[in-house]
Amino acid sequence: MSYLEAARRHALLNARKYGKADWKAVLGKVMAEHPELRSRGREVVEVVKRVVEEVNALSREELARETEGLEEVRVAERRTQGLPELPGAAQGRVVMRFAPNPSGPLHLGHARAAVLNDEYVRRYSGELILRIEDTDPARVYPPAYEMIPQDLNWLGVEVHRLVVQSSRLEVYYEHAQRLIEMGNAYVCSCDAEHFRKLRRRGEECEHRQSSVQDNLREYRRMFSELHEGEAVVRLKTGMQLSDPAMRDFPIMRISEAPHPRVRARVYPLMNFSVAVDDHLLGITHVLRGKDHIVNTRKQAYIYRFFGWKMPEFIHYGRMKIEGVRLSTSEIRRGIEAGMYSGWDDVRLGTLRALARRGFRAEAVRRAVLEAGVKQSDISFSWKVLFAYNRQLVEPEANRYFFVESPVRVWVEGIESFSAKVRLHPDYPERGHRELVLKGSENRVEVLIAKRDAGALRQGEVVRLMEGFNIRVAEPGEPVLAEFHSYELEEAKRLGARLIHWVPAGENVEVEVLRAEGRRRGAAEPGLREVAAGSVVQFERYGFVRIDATGERIVACYAHP
Repeated sequence: MSYLEAARRHALLNARKYGKADWKAVLGKVMAEHPELRSRGREVVEVVKRVVEEVNALSREELARETEGLEEVRVAERRTQGLPELPGAAQGRVVMRFAPNPSGPLHLGHARAAVLNDEYVRRYSGELILRIEDTDPARVYPPAYEMIPQDLNWLGVEVHRLVVQSSRLEVYYEHAQRLIEMGNAYVCSCDAEHFRKLRRRGEECEHRQSSVQDNLREYRRMFSELHEGEAVVRLKTGMQLSDPAMRDFPIMRISEAPHPRVRARVYPLMNFSVAVDDHLLGITHVLRGKDHIVNTRKQAYIYRFFGWKMPEFIHYGRMKIEGVRLSTSEIRRGIEAGMYSGWDDVRLGTLRALARRGFRAEAVRRAVLEAGVKQSDISFSWKVLFAYNRQLVEPEANRYFFVESPVRVWVEGIESFSAKVRLHPDYPERGHRELVLKGSENRVEVLIAKRDAGALRQGEVVRLMEGFNIRVAEPGEPVLAEFHSYELEEAKRLGARLIHWVPAGENVEVEVLRAEGRRRGAAEPGLREVAAGSVVQFERYGFVRIDATGERIVACYAHP
């Protein structure tokens, strides 16, 4: 199958699933099927964009007709070979889950779990369940119900089933009641601080020996008469266990916080809902951080009481991510306080922020896969992410000059200059951009970056990139210089430093949004022709994504 046919198939399937196809998600699928196309990235991007535009123009009836009988073709991508085999896994019989809390959109930490699950499911032709764990009303951010699937779509993670826990409350109520009837759970009305003291001493509370009938009566009262903090359902694990965390931990509680989806007062705690769902949904393998080992041990009690077989649990080490904000609760407060512009603020570690900066989903996938499922703790490598993203965007990113915090340079001895420079050095067919200087009285003015101006020394010869050589007469602001020559070979012989520049008179104002703050500068006038959303390379500065166009261009910095 040609990659054009693959692009249309994936675009149709993506549109059927999400209403509109996303070209980046489709591109990831196409590249997975045709890895030989990676050297032709720019060409494939244009083809995919055109195909997605055609598919998105279809009516609902036309889309339904074209996707009838169309199924996803799963591709075992070569990059999964570095992952160890799943214990006891069999083709077509692997069921895994990605289970985020809807407290906000996904971030880099989520990406690791989502991608690892997705890669394993692809390897074994299995099934991936997206389970939204929303049984803590206080932590629910309503827009996240839509944001999470959108983020997974961008990441190229294929979801086969969606489960929302708040729609399954009756299932948890029933199983909690069964545990009470079996004598394996009880309703505890102890004050929280009082029970902590009992647990610490390994002593039972007065409610532990209540009859099944009394516990069932108190359980019913939790739904109508009792209030938050007045009662919980506890699992009878044992108050003399060596680990205090295991001693009669709670599995159901009352919460009077409003929930955006249901009217309820009683909710399961995480270890209970997770165990029940993992069993009923047929989960065969669970990937989770080793900080969940205690939770795995807690859930084992629930499996034992019900006589269920546990899934295979694979615990991997923590991944420390420095340099960005990840906590969705902190980010949400920051957005509400005006500290952040939104969930895609470039200072954040959300997938939306990475996409806004110009990162490709495929680069994120490769970077988190490199972390793998090792048991040792690791630090996320931004350098690895930068390298993978550079491979993907470099072929499509046209080049432009940009100077941060510009300083004027007056060059005596030359009155005009023009040069045609390739938009991309490796793709002459894309055309050229023109650099033009118009001066007067045998002098031209250019702008250079403040960091370059600060490094100039009197008498030094430097070369203006794609231009000519100048000799510094007087450093400072402005810089006074003299035209030296046009010869590139002379610049090489003299070891002249290369400095990028833009015309002082004809340029465009640019604001660059970086994780460490906003930067202002000027770019060559040809940048005005670049569409918003494009990734370009500012020479000697780095890759940026054009965020907004107009009189002033806003660009988001990605990486060097």
